[in-house]
Amino acid sequence: RLGLERADTAEKALNVIVDLLQKYGQGGNCMESTMAFTYHNSFLIADRKEAWVLETSGKYWAAEKVEGGVRNISNQLSITTKIDRQHPELKEYAKSNGWWDGEKEFDFAATYSYVNTARMTTTRSRYCEGYKLLNKHKGSITSEIMMEILRDKESGINMEGGFMTTGSMVSVLPQQSNLPCIHFFTGTPDPAR
Repeated sequence: RLGLERADTAEKALNVIVDLLQKYGQGGNCMESTMAFTYHNSFLIADRKEAWVLETSGKYWAAEKVEGGVRNISNQLSITTKIDRQHPELKEYAKSNGWWDGEKEFDFAATYSYVNTARMTTTRSRYCEGYKLLNKHKGSITSEIMMEILRDKESGINMEGGFMTTGSMVSVLPQQSNLPCIHFFTGTPDPAR
């Protein structure tokens, strides 16, 4: 939210988020119950001209500029070896902790996934199913198709049970500056309603 408030481009929003992360860190419970459950965050950040994926682990982070195709996130690290921006000590911190030998190609998700990022049991399949649904419509994704994907319960994208989807948003960002951006939000936690 602070990235949206303080920046007018996707890259500037990324800068706001990583600056705040460096200064304040992250944390807090992901649930209102007394059960302690935390995970660190991933973000899709887009404007009319570009998009970024930002993924975090503690104060460390990696960012990938989306160059085309489809891209999704789902409560897990998905940036592997294509890292366009990173925390200045990302690799050194991993090396000093014995997570990366400094020899093989650095893979952010493989190196940082098990550090301090709790993983949901359905995350992997949810991430893969989301990618399949997006890829199926690549080149012809409309706001209606995106809403249909976000309503999908079979894939786990629209979660039920102990961990429920808390809301969904679809944005249409035309590249032509004379056309308005349109944002759709769910009125209830369940996007199927």
